[in-house]
Amino acid sequence: MTDVSGGAPLLGEPLSIELANTTYAVRGHPREGLETPQHLGTWLQDVRLAITDVDAVELAAAVALRDAIRRLATATVDAEPLPRDAVDLVNRHAATPARWRELRAHPQPGTVARSAGGDVATALSEIAADAVDLFGGPRRHDLRACQGPGCVLYFIRSGRREWCSHGCGNRARAARHYARTRAT
Repeated sequence: MTDVSGGAPLLGEPLSIELANTTYAVRGHPREGLETPQHLGTWLQDVRLAITDVDAVELAAAVALRDAIRRLATATVDAEPLPRDAVDLVNRHAATPARWRELRAHPQPGTVARSAGGDVATALSEIAADAVDLFGGPRRHDLRACQGPGCVLYFIRSGRREWCSHGCGNRARAARHYARTRAT
C-alpha cells in the first residue's frame, strides 16, 4: 500500500477501485481523500493521469463518480442488484470518449492526440470506463471489501487474500490473537 501526498492510499487496484478507495479509514476513523481540488489533482497525478489543474466543479463530479462506484462495489460484494442511479452516473461519464488519435496531413503526415472535454472530464471518463469493465465483466466476482478491523477499502482478490494490504492483515491477526489470549 502506498500513501499518496493527498492522503488516500494506493493499492495497485483497477483505476475505478483506486478512486473508490479515496474514502478510507485511519485507525477506524473515516477520512476523505478528495477534500479540495488540489487533493484531486494530486491523486490524478499519483495514478498517472497527469492532471493538475482542477476546479471545484470537477472535484464535485469526481466525488459523485467515486460515491457511485462505491455503491456499485458495495452492491457487488453483497450480491445485491446494482443501484440504477449509480449505473446511470457511471454510464454518463463513460459515454464521453476519453481520447483518440487523429491523422494530421500538414505540415507533415503524423498523428495528434485529441480528447473530448477538459482534462478532468477525460480522466473521469477513463475511470468510468474501467468501472464499466469491472462491474460488467468477470472480475466483479473477485471484488472484495477488506476484512480488516475498521477498514472500508475494496480490492480485487487474488488467491486467498482477505485484506487490502499487509497492514490490515497484520491488524486483523493481532486482534484475533489478542481476543484469544484475553479469553484464556
